[in-house]
Amino acid sequence: MSPPIPYSLLDLAPVCEGGTAAQAFANTLDLARHAEALGYTRFWLAEHHNMPGIASAATAVLIGHVAAGTSSIRVGAGGVMLPNSAPLQVAEQFGTLAALFPGRIDLGLGRAPGTDQATARALRRYHDGAEAFPQDVQELLHYFQPVQPGQAVQAVPGAGLEVPVWILGSSLFGARLAAALGLPYAFASHFAPAAMTEALAIYHRDFRPSAQLRQPYAMLALNVVGADTRAEARRLFTTLQQTFVRLRRGEVGLVPPPIDDIEAFWSPAEKAMVEQALACSVVGDAADLREGIAAFIDRHRPDELMLTGNIFDHAARLHSFALASNAFAGGGPA
Repeated sequence: MSPPIPYSLLDLAPVCEGGTAAQAFANTLDLARHAEALGYTRFWLAEHHNMPGIASAATAVLIGHVAAGTSSIRVGAGGVMLPNSAPLQVAEQFGTLAALFPGRIDLGLGRAPGTDQATARALRRYHDGAEAFPQDVQELLHYFQPVQPGQAVQAVPGAGLEVPVWILGSSLFGARLAAALGLPYAFASHFAPAAMTEALAIYHRDFRPSAQLRQPYAMLALNVVGADTRAEARRLFTTLQQTFVRLRRGEVGLVPPPIDDIEAFWSPAEKAMVEQALACSVVGDAADLREGIAAFIDRHRPDELMLTGNIFDHAARLHSFALASNAFAGGGPA
């Protein structure tokens, strides 16, 4: 049975306790090859800074590494935080990637800094740069167009190359911008689901066709943690739950191993916060994943799903994404 809609994978190159960035990169490439073999459409990496548990800060560099180690899966940024970089630099980076790997590179753009204010200043761009995000996106799109006579500044490489640009968002702002520019839209429902329904409605209602896209195309993100038993999947999920609590506590560190008793770890207020942030999650065995993924698609009607799952053990993570792929496609156990 073919999958009802395309499904893709978001990775953060997680650095686990006891591990290194080098091991994280090896795991990321291994996961990308695994995803390619399983039929995932895209493998995206996200830009974050000053976070010891996330090694994908140099996003374009890591995309090149993954694309070189795979053969057919689309590889991209989910996303590049545009306030941190000049549009010309991003156009050159992704123009280079598109020239190296034709037809396989995606560029998702976000307007958050992807870090704290002190690190944003260290990046030499201030969070106020987010105010210029719409203008920066349009400038970036311009650099991918064919060079015009007398054009003073051009992206080399980049000009005239087909690099699909996506707008990412966790609020209504991105939905409005993606609709106005006629670009595909990816919503961060895996950690900020509150505005998902309204954002999708605005995007579809206000969408204006463009040269890149004739009809609206919306992708939703979904946390998926699968295992052979429901109990083991829930235990694996405690890694992500702990990470969210630690972020709220200001404890930024490496990815923690799962624990047996999450109730002893968090306070009632922290539990409520995590349950709200991770409301778009499917956790369980093969049957749970089949039912949960199908229910999410039926309820929200995305054009594509971006699956993610921060699991401590690499082998367990590979198995989880295999279960997710099979469940998504209506297959049997992995």
